Amino acid sequence: MRLFTTTAAIALAAPAFAADPELTVFDWAGFEVPAIFQGYIDQHGDSPTFAFYGDDDEAFQKLASGFKADIAHPCSQMVSKYRDAGLIEPWDTSRIPEFENIDKRFLESETFVDDQGVWYIPSDWGVTAIAYSTDKVTDEDVSTLQVFTDPKFQGRTSLPDSSDDVWALAYLATGVTDWTDVTDEQFAAAAEWLRAAHQNVAAYWADPAEMSQLMGSGAVDVAWSWNDGVVYLRNDGYPVGFQREATEGSSSWFCGFINLKDGPGSEDKVYDFINAWLAPGSAQGLLDNIGYGLSNTKGMDLISEEARVEAGIGPISAPILAQTPNDPAQREKQLAEFEKIKAGF
Repeated sequence: MRLFTTTAAIALAAPAFAADPELTVFDWAGFEVPAIFQGYIDQHGDSPTFAFYGDDDEAFQKLASGFKADIAHPCSQMVSKYRDAGLIEPWDTSRIPEFENIDKRFLESETFVDDQGVWYIPSDWGVTAIAYSTDKVTDEDVSTLQVFTDPKFQGRTSLPDSSDDVWALAYLATGVTDWTDVTDEQFAAAAEWLRAAHQNVAAYWADPAEMSQLMGSGAVDVAWSWNDGVVYLRNDGYPVGFQREATEGSSSWFCGFINLKDGPGSEDKVYDFINAWLAPGSAQGLLDNIGYGLSNTKGMDLISEEARVEAGIGPISAPILAQTPNDPAQREKQLAEFEKIKAGF
């Protein structure tokens, strides 16, 4: 069983940001920022009601156990689980004008689009890479992912309490850049590396705010981080670097919205919210507050290359493991092994 911060535990127990009672959004903590969906507020005079989670698998378990919301915001590798469980229904893209402007690379999977319809609306994308205290860690230290197993940093690192992200790290560190076709030998090598990395971990972070608190307090010097944790640290004036070009590379991912069956709220407001999220003008608010890119290409055209690079979503010259949908059985195997590793086995 994973451990949550008190804030995360409360967020999973009940809606943590109550507003418009006719729309409940089950979302990652931090995405309640109005600048991302200002059009919805302009239209209805209030934000939706938000319930928060810090981990994709926990969110799925909560919804599968009967928690009611109208829409949720999983990352791409989770969509097949929701479909297989019968928890979602296709979107009516005729009600989403900006759908045609979603970057087509985010829709290249029959898991998302098939002859039954469009099951997933990609909305945002980002990366997982090395965040580090620039006043305590050298550029040479973070030139390789082996920094996470370096004895010099024993008890000074933090990894996400996210199976997908830690396995992306472990595969990259052992020379694998495509997790859609992993051999038993590659899995074993990555597991062995992850056990070594576990020895250096001071804490597994449950959400980006917790990661930024760990580093900002001086408890850790190096973390495997999403963009937003770095944004929070920079906003607090903390000297943090974000190394995406380690020799072995870094990871990329994208998330989006699913339309939950039998949602208790207004279906019209579901579409109003999605349309506000995908509006080109939302790109700047998403980047400024979270550090992520918008799936809408017209929105990203409004963001300068300099701003993209600063946020950590610009082009790089290093390997990238894309966290695209992979074999569900392999993912469950990874999840089970990660739980054993965290428990010290």
